[in-house]
Amino acid sequence: MQHTDFNVDAKCKESLLFFQDYGTIIFYLSLFCKLLNTAPNISRTRRSNALTLFQRYAESQMAQGISPKGLEQAFAASLEISPSLWSQIKSSRPIGDKLARQIEQHASKPAQWLDQEHSEVQLPDAAQERFIALAREVWQQSNAKSKRELMQALKLFKTSER
Repeated sequence: MQHTDFNVDAKCKESLLFFQDYGTIIFYLSLFCKLLNTAPNISRTRRSNALTLFQRYAESQMAQGISPKGLEQAFAASLEISPSLWSQIKSSRPIGDKLARQIEQHASKPAQWLDQEHSEVQLPDAAQERFIALAREVWQQSNAKSKRELMQALKLFKTSER
């Protein structure tokens, strides 16, 4: 069986030259190359969305005056996963279907939400990262009174901007 009615990019064609005489193998390898080049990366999408959920969780907790210390553990507990698993997810562990549905359920999101790219997902820019790093450093080096004053100043600023 010869399969020659397929379109592959130049990289895939080069890698398939070796298999010219094996039409079926070429056909399936070309399909695989197409999938690699066009299919959305579900692991990347799920991780990005999970990080967005954490960012929203952390922002809401800190807006209530809760210290950022321990927020990752609290977030993991809210999803009913271990802090270790959350740490692995943040770095590289793929989120499987069962875990994705669990996260969606505990985060009050509809089924398959984690699998879809969302336009409202905004990764912080460099300036925001620098501000957050500076704020974290100031917070960590401050005593309780200074932390209260910093929080009050931010709340005052937030209400005056609306």
